[in-house]
Amino acid sequence: MTRNSDSVLSRRKFLIASGATGLAGLAGCTENNTGDSGGDSGGDSGGDSGGDSEGTDSSGDGSNELSGTIDIAGSSTVFPLATAMGERFQSEHSEVNINLQSTGSGGGFANYFCTGQTDFNNASRPIQPDEEEQCASNDVTPVELKVATDALTVVVNNDNDFIGEGLTTEQLQTIFSAESAPTTWADVNSEWPDEEIEIYGPTDASGTYDYFIEAIIGEDGPGHRQDYSATEQDRTIIQGVQGSEYAIGYLGFAYYSESTDSVQAVPIENDAGEFVEPSLDTALSGKYNPLSRPLFTYLARESLAEDHIAEFARYWMENSTSREIVADEVGYVPLGEDEQQEMLDTLNAAIEEAN
Repeated sequence: MTRNSDSVLSRRKFLIASGATGLAGLAGCTENNTGDSGGDSGGDSGGDSGGDSEGTDSSGDGSNELSGTIDIAGSSTVFPLATAMGERFQSEHSEVNINLQSTGSGGGFANYFCTGQTDFNNASRPIQPDEEEQCASNDVTPVELKVATDALTVVVNNDNDFIGEGLTTEQLQTIFSAESAPTTWADVNSEWPDEEIEIYGPTDASGTYDYFIEAIIGEDGPGHRQDYSATEQDRTIIQGVQGSEYAIGYLGFAYYSESTDSVQAVPIENDAGEFVEPSLDTALSGKYNPLSRPLFTYLARESLAEDHIAEFARYWMENSTSREIVADEVGYVPLGEDEQQEMLDTLNAAIEEAN
């Protein structure tokens, strides 16, 4: 993984071109709009990096130079949002390098964040008690910030015409449960084809996997079936379902929103008995349940003593209500103003404690 790249990739191009590459970065771990970390990158931020870095200026007017490296790992679901925020921040602060990896929520906590190797860990579910213990044993103090709301999306092949109005949560449980583990679609519904179900989904290191168990299978249930194609790369899930008429998979809404011509989203029956398609509006209204969920990033409080890390965290929270970035570009529901203020208060308190 390199810290600089000669090519500039937008988040959208990155997802299409590089979504299945394993470890991923911000256009090659860092995205610099000139391909040169010292060059002019949107505004007058390409000069000397030795200036004063106090305050919260992210205007890119050259009045506040920041420099240093920010290491981020974690959720593949939050990855596109972190990429979009990172690209914008770097365009205003060209001396800041952002190393961004998609490792899964759990993989990020266990292997990077709680061992003290990264400053942020993105997560599509809350940190677990054993992860908090691991962090504490390494003198890492996690600070939780909600960054958006996702609509976890179930997808099938475009030629699938037998599901009809959608799937019930009971049918989803039947398909993905280790206890039932049906072989064919007819095993789920006798009126459906007697054809083998091909299943794609995230690995057990993923917060999406954890949330699906919580919402659909039940934490005290038989567990998620293991005879499926598991991957931490969401583009691979899209490609697998696109390639088979009888495939099914699930992933975060942002990745589906980039692939609406490739696969179709399945309406899911909510607690009111309505079959509802995933969308920003249905997630925000609460109609798309039980598969709407909060998304997080966790910061190491100790890292917030460094100005460039604190300023990036503030920049992310200050833009967390942006429909243009969070909704239109990435495909998630932005925070409301009250939630944003709560997160900023949490962040600012952590920055004070770090200093």
